[in-house]
Amino acid sequence: MNVEMVMQELEALGKERTKKMYVSNGAHEPLFGVATGGMKPIAKKIKINQPLAEQLYTTGNYDAMYFAGIIADPNAMTEADFERWMDAAYFYMLSDYVVAVTLAEADIAQEVADKWIASGEELRMSAGWSCYCWLLGNRPDGEFSESKIANMLETVRNTIHDSPERTKIAMNNFIYTVGVSYLPLHDKAVKTAKAVGLVEVKRDKKKSSFLHASENIQKGVDKGQLGFKRKHVRC
Repeated sequence: MNVEMVMQELEALGKERTKKMYVSNGAHEPLFGVATGGMKPIAKKIKINQPLAEQLYTTGNYDAMYFAGIIADPNAMTEADFERWMDAAYFYMLSDYVVAVTLAEADIAQEVADKWIASGEELRMSAGWSCYCWLLGNRPDGEFSESKIANMLETVRNTIHDSPERTKIAMNNFIYTVGVSYLPLHDKAVKTAKAVGLVEVKRDKKKSSFLHASENIQKGVDKGQLGFKRKHVRC
């Protein structure tokens, strides 16, 4: 399949209601409004195809960019490729659910995510912290440096309340993910969550929302989810 054929198939799957929902979250034209589950049959036909993924991502069409993440070959992508994808990720559904997810399946995931976390840019920071959430929720605990993850928890504890809004959400998810999916630091994550307390996220033209990692970790414990790892990062 070529770009034109994929775009035609995606357009046929678009729904106005889904489109409105994406737009309310920050997406803008061009987009079709395709439910992510609806993309699976096309992905099955194509499988992994990095050149096609690159072509789709550069269309700037939100649905095509999302689909590009599904068929991308993360280990065929260089750091420069991920930086380029990140430059085009204009809102959090692209930075955190396309770029960060794709990066999480690459061998260079941690080094790229570390740079993004240190960048000071809202969406890069958000993608960096989100990438670690995807990594910790999928890879064996032994693949991570315990002292490094502990230091990251300290960073969250000290900076979350002064961080940009999307970064706050990703940092809060990081505390939760360490607490549930990274057993060596479960106790430290619980303490960090309690020290951080409620995290206020301000939203344009909407009421603030409040995040509480402590409650969410406890829910995970109650459901017997400690040590949970997902088989695949991408759908």
